[in-house]
Amino acid sequence: MANDWLMNPALLMMVAGLLATRLPARLLGPLAVLTPALGLLMLWQLPDGEHGVVSLYGFTLTTLRVDGLSFVWGVIFHIAAMLAGLYAWHVKDRMQQSAALIYAGAAIGAVLAGDLLTLFLYWELTAISSVLLIWASRTARAYTVGLRYLVIQVISGLLLMAGAIIHYRATGSLAFNHLGLDSPGGLLIFLAFGIKCAFPLLHNWLQDAYPEATVTGTVVLSAFTTKLAVYALARGYAGEEILITIGALMTAFPIFFAVIENDLRRVLSYSLNNQLGFMVVGVGLGTELALNGAAAHAFAHILYKALLFMSMGAVLLRVGTVKASELGGLYKSMPWTTAFCIIGAMSISAFPLFSGFVTKSMILTAAAVEHQWLVWTVLLFASAGVLDHSGIKVPFFSFFYHDAGHRVKEAPWNMLLAMGITALLCIGIGIWPDPLYAILPFPVDYAPYTSYHVITQLQLLMFAALAFCVLLRNGWYPAEIPSTNLDFDWFYRRLLPAALRRLQSFVSALDRGFRSGAMKLLDVVLAKLAKSHGPGGVMSRNLSTGTMVSWLSAFLALYLFLSFYW
Repeated sequence: MANDWLMNPALLMMVAGLLATRLPARLLGPLAVLTPALGLLMLWQLPDGEHGVVSLYGFTLTTLRVDGLSFVWGVIFHIAAMLAGLYAWHVKDRMQQSAALIYAGAAIGAVLAGDLLTLFLYWELTAISSVLLIWASRTARAYTVGLRYLVIQVISGLLLMAGAIIHYRATGSLAFNHLGLDSPGGLLIFLAFGIKCAFPLLHNWLQDAYPEATVTGTVVLSAFTTKLAVYALARGYAGEEILITIGALMTAFPIFFAVIENDLRRVLSYSLNNQLGFMVVGVGLGTELALNGAAAHAFAHILYKALLFMSMGAVLLRVGTVKASELGGLYKSMPWTTAFCIIGAMSISAFPLFSGFVTKSMILTAAAVEHQWLVWTVLLFASAGVLDHSGIKVPFFSFFYHDAGHRVKEAPWNMLLAMGITALLCIGIGIWPDPLYAILPFPVDYAPYTSYHVITQLQLLMFAALAFCVLLRNGWYPAEIPSTNLDFDWFYRRLLPAALRRLQSFVSALDRGFRSGAMKLLDVVLAKLAKSHGPGGVMSRNLSTGTMVSWLSAFLALYLFLSFYW
């Protein structure tokens, strides 16, 4: 069909985002909810296959591809957009509502893209639209953080573009299928995906930016950028063993930062990094069970992470802070938000009957089947750590522990409704995972509720909870105090600028030395010339043509040196 590109639900989302800039404020909420609902209906009716194939300047572009992998990501991205729209129903800021719709549409377009050029266009659009959700906070810090975020995301896009060009020159194709790491183009694209996926040492943009977004903007940000990167890795690099190591590191290192962090939205950002690691391990294992686990865990993670960010957003809206040192006792004023936060915490901790259990266990089982016992052990340790920093710390220090004396209103009705629906999905998937399993990329032959899985997970959770209680009771748990934690970004935000300043000082001193030496040399030369004009001087003699040329060359060289240096 010539115009089947018009069936792309991503275009619907982005057109709605543009309309949001002109519509009356009272219509922004309904638009933010109904548009992704209609887009999901469109996606569900699309047949599998490649659509919207167009030729542009000799390139064949596939703007719409529906298969098992893209479909599951498309479904959860639409659901996340609907829930985020409901959560932000009360927001009358056109910039936020417009940016959220365009951002979600770009992410959906990227997962449905069948070629690298189309992927690049949507990839960059996610960067440009998402930064507006940070700048919408309208603070000096948000502006600075947003610039850093934008620079890093654009660098990711440039690497993707460079890799795509090299890949096209080598293969003559822009098709976005398995790429591998055996070519320069594939390596550049892998690095582009790694930046967006927040690989270790490339991750700080996430913890830097997400906590500075608006109350509703953080919920939107948590759903799309990093999970789009996981999809891209699953599409282009499934089975690459290096991803197993990278993913295992991603699950482990954020635990320590999350435990000592005081800002609870930053704690959740570190936790997000940790959960991405499970998905990356699944992609690296590359088996059908592992890829199903990665897709299922991405689906569940988007929901329970959104629920946790929603609950902290409600606290921020009502109290004005999410610093653990300034919170406590909020269960008295915000009982519904407390309950929803606990459901999100139990889901991310993978309690049986909650969504995290039926998805995370697929990845652990896949690692065991492949005899990756060291990786399996790291994932098990990371699962225990998740309970401590997200399952217990976030709800405990915000709603319980010591009473900070805050007496506030419960969250607005739309926030409570969005959290309630998300909580029901977290429980529903945990109790009845079959509908989720039915839309995964490969046929599922997996039973999460075996006695071994349940007993092992309960033992792990009880051990982790006991460890938290012992540490807290004996005063060994890191105190919740106002602090600034140093992460790897210290190297490029503090150490690198300091090194560059020292290098600049050294170059300036060198410059002054060269200038001084050159002037002294010039004085000596001029003095020699003046002397040479006297009786018996060199200049008073009859010189040969060769000697004159030599002098002329020397003066010309000196002139060029001085003119270049100054």
